[in-house]
Amino acid sequence: MNNDIIINKTVSFVKDTLKNAESGHDWWHINRVWTNARHIAAAEDCNLLVVELAALLHDIADSKFHNGDEEIGPQTAGNFLKTIDADAQTIEHVQQIIRYMSFKASFNKSGFHSPELAIVQDADRLDAIGAIGIARAFAYGGHKNREIYNPEIEPNLNMSKEEYKSSTAPTINHFYEKLLLLKDKMNTAEGKRLAMERHEFMEQFLKQFYSEISLPSLF
Repeated sequence: MNNDIIINKTVSFVKDTLKNAESGHDWWHINRVWTNARHIAAAEDCNLLVVELAALLHDIADSKFHNGDEEIGPQTAGNFLKTIDADAQTIEHVQQIIRYMSFKASFNKSGFHSPELAIVQDADRLDAIGAIGIARAFAYGGHKNREIYNPEIEPNLNMSKEEYKSSTAPTINHFYEKLLLLKDKMNTAEGKRLAMERHEFMEQFLKQFYSEISLPSLF
């Protein structure tokens, strides 16, 4: 099976699987990450098929919607890829990317690295910051019925992985606990360049937010 057919079958599978997903983790999120990944990959020496498949499948079964099960994503992706006769090496690489690319995975020392992981990780992180990232943060906060802001609950800047996974803090806290940290975690030159503009937009948003409630910014 040629690569175009593999990609087309994967797109159809992802669209169908995520048709009722939360809006910050739906097909349109996947499509943006896929687009970002292809853009970044154009300047990198990489296996483009692995990049595209990992971008398309990275949230096929996000652990936050499956009782914290961090293996359900790699397993679901692998099971699907087997049905379209992807080769074993490709399947394993895609699964490893899904397993190690998330922000929560960064709490542990990862023994897996590849150019393809770096690209897809940057592509996903770009969709977590800037205007899109702000929209997604509040969409997810609303989905989880979280407060927008509560001055009595300070951001936890030294949380453990388990604290991060179980946090119910207000959405504004999430900017300090994750989103504003992503700029310095980018891997590729293009990812870093794109992240800077989006990071600055988030800073401006927070300054405006605090000005509207007559409080100083926290940075």
